Amino acid sequence: MTLSKNEEDYLKALFHLIVEQGIEAARTKELAAYLDVAPASVNAMLKKLKLKGLVEYEKYGKLQLSLSGQKIATQIIRKHRLWETFLYKNLNFNWEEVHEVAEQLEHIQSEKLINELDKFLGFPKIDPHGSPIPSSNGDYQAIPKVLLSEMKEGNACKIVGVKEGSIEFLKYFSQIGLVLSSNVIVEKIIEFDNSMLISFEGKEETISQKFAANIFVEIAA
Repeated sequence: MTLSKNEEDYLKALFHLIVEQGIEAARTKELAAYLDVAPASVNAMLKKLKLKGLVEYEKYGKLQLSLSGQKIATQIIRKHRLWETFLYKNLNFNWEEVHEVAEQLEHIQSEKLINELDKFLGFPKIDPHGSPIPSSNGDYQAIPKVLLSEMKEGNACKIVGVKEGSIEFLKYFSQIGLVLSSNVIVEKIIEFDNSMLISFEGKEETISQKFAANIFVEIAA
């Protein structure tokens, strides 16, 4: 089945909302907000995707990917994250630069190219942002994660991924010295605005609640 770039983008967005963010009752307004488009545009696209058997959708009802829709979305995400990994590891792109380029490359249709890329990279399981890379047969293993914003004072944890992928967020993340695998201790939570004083790599930094809500961590054993 041949799909337009826009149709593929919608399927990928639905996968992010329903599968990765766990919004099982996702509706048109959530999808419109996620894609930053008008609800009318979303309704028009959903009708097209429903006719192709890729989504299950009733106006004002919750959205679901069909089995074929989820299969296509999974492969788009696989391509995107493999390209991000390639750009980061092999072409000296910073992790805040890879997303925009991978957005273009993910629409390449050659299955052989993607399988060879996967092999060349050594069959990576996660991308530079800590997100799982689906396998060639569509297996998707979600990584159990909690948000840094959910930690309590005194908790120790390790950063394993990020929820926000904007250039501004990733640049700030790097500028203050954080990396994936940073070991962090929550030293203090400021009651006024829930901002956090954290320590890592021998230094301390105060971060906002919004920032902490976009960082995935693994609680230290």
